[in-house]
Amino acid sequence: MSKKLISGIIGAVVVVAILGLGALFLYNRNSDSENNNDNNGNGENTQVENNTTSKADGKILVAYYSASGNTENVAKKIAANLGADTFEIVPQEVYTSEDLDWTADGSRVNREHEDESLRDIALVETTPANWASYDTVLIGYPIWWAIAAWPVNNFVKDNDFSGKTVIPFATSTSSSLGQSGELLKDMANGGNWQTGRRFSSRPSDSDVKDFTDKI
Repeated sequence: MSKKLISGIIGAVVVVAILGLGALFLYNRNSDSENNNDNNGNGENTQVENNTTSKADGKILVAYYSASGNTENVAKKIAANLGADTFEIVPQEVYTSEDLDWTADGSRVNREHEDESLRDIALVETTPANWASYDTVLIGYPIWWAIAAWPVNNFVKDNDFSGKTVIPFATSTSSSLGQSGELLKDMANGGNWQTGRRFSSRPSDSDVKDFTDKI
């Protein structure tokens, strides 16, 4: 075989190899471009739409009664973590600091504690707007004499919790959650009631986040 023929064959092989590598490079480049479009287009848009839907639809409600501001503080942190709406349970006759002084004989809370018939506390508003739209309702309250503060009672009694997940939470200096959640469940009209959580009067952000991360 002549040297010219051998050189020609080698040259042809080299050209074919170069053309093949070029086609493979173009194919991989186009494939990468398509994959990036999927990730940066459909993937990100789906995530944004899901986040927007979760907050805009208001599927989670944090309802709370707060006597001295501690429960309100926790409720707002919970709502911020969950992107939830809030509803404050407000008595028509608001409790003053003197009313709340459990160490004073004859104070309002002491009278109501001693006479259960006085615990029928009328509320400014009982049912939140768009109540039917909420799938999950968290109910917060301070602990009074080992039970939920009774201004919460009429909120629980006067609303239909059917089809909703209900999660109680409480604040206290030292008292445990006790049976407060179970007693509210017994008053309620339906609902899938979950085990609640007690927070200290001023819990850390991490304690609240640990709670909301599990919801």
